[in-house]
Amino acid sequence: MSSAAPWSDEVPRVHRIAVVAVPPVTAFDLAIPDVVFGSAEVDGRPAYQVRICTVEPGPVASTSSLQVVVPHGLDALASADTVLVTGSASRADADGRILAALRAAADRGARMASICTGAFVLAQAGVLDGHSATTYWVQAGALAHRFPEVRVVPQALFVDDGPVLTSAGLTAGIDLCLHMVRTDHGAAVANAVARLAAVSAVREGGQGQVLPSPVAAADGSSLAATRAWALARLAEPLTLAELAAHAGVSVRTLNRRFQAETGTTPLQWLLTQRVEQARELLESTDLAVERVADRSGFVTADSLRRHLLQRIGMTPRAYRAHFARPQPRSGPNPPVPERS
Repeated sequence: MSSAAPWSDEVPRVHRIAVVAVPPVTAFDLAIPDVVFGSAEVDGRPAYQVRICTVEPGPVASTSSLQVVVPHGLDALASADTVLVTGSASRADADGRILAALRAAADRGARMASICTGAFVLAQAGVLDGHSATTYWVQAGALAHRFPEVRVVPQALFVDDGPVLTSAGLTAGIDLCLHMVRTDHGAAVANAVARLAAVSAVREGGQGQVLPSPVAAADGSSLAATRAWALARLAEPLTLAELAAHAGVSVRTLNRRFQAETGTTPLQWLLTQRVEQARELLESTDLAVERVADRSGFVTADSLRRHLLQRIGMTPRAYRAHFARPQPRSGPNPPVPERS
């Protein structure tokens, strides 16, 4: 069966993402790239074209009771900028035609990625050899055992190893896709997608997959309200004592519950949110770097510079030069409104 034309002409051409469905597919994983990348816009235009493809377009077996129909064939991989393999139960015997297409895409320099057990398919194709990678934690040991050339990071939410990116299962696939949007187009675009999808904008790849208490307690003891309170006060020098006081708990209890709910400490979470705020301000305003640092809670430009370099390998000025959007002007040199 032949596929429909996999790509439409765009002027200017946008980033093409071929999502490979390897039967039997995990339907949830298959939906993630279409939702995340399909929601990303830059200057009011779609940032990506997404095409879901497989060996024989049409109905594809899934791991659930859902019926999955895939419209495109593997020819979509030939000109895709990113190739992403989603979860599959084919952990040892993926179709050879898929493996050949994946190797060809990697050889010509496409960005290669996987969600959940899609890592097994990339590994079968040899794409992960010599790279760090992760997968769903239940299957991490099997991946390491079957593919000793792959450096498996069993607990990471996602791993970005240059041209190859892999994620754990289910919602970690959302984290990986948001990370790719952030890498391509900056924090403001990625955060807008996260808001549309009603998910957390930032979860670092090194965060653990398994949290002691992933579901908020029914007694209302979740720290979500305290996190929201802190987000509105990132410019202030928040302390553990202040966060604990807002939550009505001791500092020790705050640390324990925060780790259980988010997989990280309160101070590391604050640092991540401040970096994200600074990135948005650098992209969306022409505030001086010193003012961006102040509004983000870093106090000094040197502190902001140090943390940006540690997190993303770019200085504030370099980040702004790469990701800043043109600012609308209603007249000559209009003032930038101050945040109340």
